[in-house]
Amino acid sequence: MLKLAEKPALKDFQDYVKKLEIERNFDKENILQKCLLLGEEVGELNKAVRKNFKLLRTDSNSKTKEIGEELADIIIITCAIANRVNVDLEEAFRKKEKINKKRVWD
Repeated sequence: MLKLAEKPALKDFQDYVKKLEIERNFDKENILQKCLLLGEEVGELNKAVRKNFKLLRTDSNSKTKEIGEELADIIIITCAIANRVNVDLEEAFRKKEKINKKRVWD
């Protein structure tokens, strides 16, 4: 059974996801499949937010998960996508934040 570090860094999450995908036989899914799954999970997050905050009407029989669970699914799939294209998410985050800090936000 896999174990995530007690106080994981982003790299730890990516490494963990790489191993869990192999353990659960998800490592054969290609990047297109992962991107489609990410879209589905974002939709599930939106539905969980709607239901949690009673925004618009939702199906009372819907098996919507908690917001935290949906966010976790998004992180897992994001790590899986990054692993498939050899992107170090921490490095990408820092690079993007460096750009964002120079932007003017209205």
